[in-house]
Amino acid sequence: MAALIDYSSQLLDGAWVTLELAFTSLFFGMLLGLATASAKLSEVRWLSRAAFLATDFLRGIPEFLILLICYFGLSNLINTYFDGSLSVSPFAGGVVALALVFGAYSSEVFRGAFLSVSKGQLEAARAYGLSRFQTLWFVRLPQAWRICLPSLNNMWQNLLKDTSLVSIVGLEDMLRKANIAAQYTKQPFMFYVAVGLIYLALLAASNPAFAWFERRANRGFAKAA
Repeated sequence: MAALIDYSSQLLDGAWVTLELAFTSLFFGMLLGLATASAKLSEVRWLSRAAFLATDFLRGIPEFLILLICYFGLSNLINTYFDGSLSVSPFAGGVVALALVFGAYSSEVFRGAFLSVSKGQLEAARAYGLSRFQTLWFVRLPQAWRICLPSLNNMWQNLLKDTSLVSIVGLEDMLRKANIAAQYTKQPFMFYVAVGLIYLALLAASNPAFAWFERRANRGFAKAA
C-alpha cells in the first residue's frame, strides 16, 4: 500500500492525460461523425458512397490496428515527405485514431437520428425560408441530439476505456504510469486494480453529466407529451 501512495501523484498525472486524450478525441470525433452523417444523407451519390465505404472500413478493422496505422503510418509519411522536420506525438496519433473510430460509429447514430426527424418539420423549415444550414442547426440537430444521447453515452464510455490502447505507443497515460510502477515495485496486481478503480470512478462521474444533458434535451418533448 505504501508503494501505491508513493506513486499516487504519477497515477493522477496519468489520469489527467487520459482525460485530455478522451475529451480531445470526443470533440473531433463528434465533428467527424456529424460531417460523415451529413455526407451519408447527401443527395450527391459519390459523396454518400464514399462516406459509407470509409465508415465500413474503419468499423471493420480492430481499433488497435487503426492506432498503429495512424501513429507509425503517419510518422513514416511525415519522415518521407518532410525529412523528419515534423513528428507525430503519441498524443496526436491517439487523438487521430480514436477520433476516426468514434466518428465512424457515431456517424450511424447521427444518421439514424437525423432520419427520425419528420419530413413535415423539414418542409415547414423550408417554407419559413430557412437555409439548409439553419434547418440543420435549429430543427434537425436539437431533435437528433435528444435521440443520440443514450448511444453517445455508451460510445463515450468505450472511448474512455480505449484510451488505454495509446499507452502502447508511449503516451504517459494512467495505464503506462501503472506499468512503470508495477515493473519497479514488482506489485502489478495492486497498481492494475488501482487503475481499474480510477477508470470506474471516471465512468461513474460521467453518468450524471449525461443524465443532465438528457433531462435538458427532453424538456420540451416531455411537456408536449
